[in-house]
Amino acid sequence: MAFDGFNDQTLSRTAMKAELLDAETELALAYAWRDHKDEQALHRLINAYMRLAISMAAKFKRYGAPMNDLIQEASVGLMKAADKFDPDRGVRFSTYAVWWIKASIQDYVMRNWSMVRTGSTSSQKSLFFNMRRVQARLEREAAAEGKVLERHVMHELIATEVGVPIHDVEMMEGRLSGSDFSLNATQSTEDEGREWIDALEDDGPQAAETVENNHDQDTLRQWLLSALASLNERERFIVSERKLREDPRTLESLGVELGLSKERVRQLEAAAFGKMRKKLEAESSEVHAFFA
Repeated sequence: MAFDGFNDQTLSRTAMKAELLDAETELALAYAWRDHKDEQALHRLINAYMRLAISMAAKFKRYGAPMNDLIQEASVGLMKAADKFDPDRGVRFSTYAVWWIKASIQDYVMRNWSMVRTGSTSSQKSLFFNMRRVQARLEREAAAEGKVLERHVMHELIATEVGVPIHDVEMMEGRLSGSDFSLNATQSTEDEGREWIDALEDDGPQAAETVENNHDQDTLRQWLLSALASLNERERFIVSERKLREDPRTLESLGVELGLSKERVRQLEAAAFGKMRKKLEAESSEVHAFFA
């Protein structure tokens, strides 16, 4: 059922004119849809309880969502309820539908409250929709006793009452404190005002840090080339194949190529590292970890 092109007043008037179903008729329609997929029966069932969906949608207007969108989501929940309703359980359809309608509206509100995901667990949803109510009641009770609750105390009391961790309460308070703002909005009303995005700290490397890192890399490269130059041709080959390739070769594969045993290649590698270590110790102690 789509409501595009209708305003909430029109939808409300239409819903109020729908028939009121007694328990026997409601049950017959539910059986007709479940057992025979009678779409006309489904249509009557949905139309009869659209006033319930609209009434529940109106309770969520304070979250800033358009009423028409809330009614759309309520109708989605109502249709899900009709699709899953089991008339053999002996429960009125309206009682069963309330849960589905409320869940559909709540999911929509939380999806559209902020670009930052507000929460998805049942405890977070309970906190999102009950935090303000619980906080207001706690403040009234404290005021009646002449007390003022500090922020951390309020968070602890809310967490205990709703049954969620205190860090969830702290997170949700930040989510509910205001709506999203564009980073391209200006910081003042002046035409030449700086955008908020310009005030964000650049988390990339700074110029001084880049120059220093490049200098260090060049120094290490020179030390490594100098150490390699102290080796003979076979030792340089082994070190290069074992340590300087993206895909290092195994001792066994090098042994096959050089006509040596795996153990002999290991010994030559160890000897080459010993020569390089001595050479590098004369340059700096900072690269010892490379050969650890």
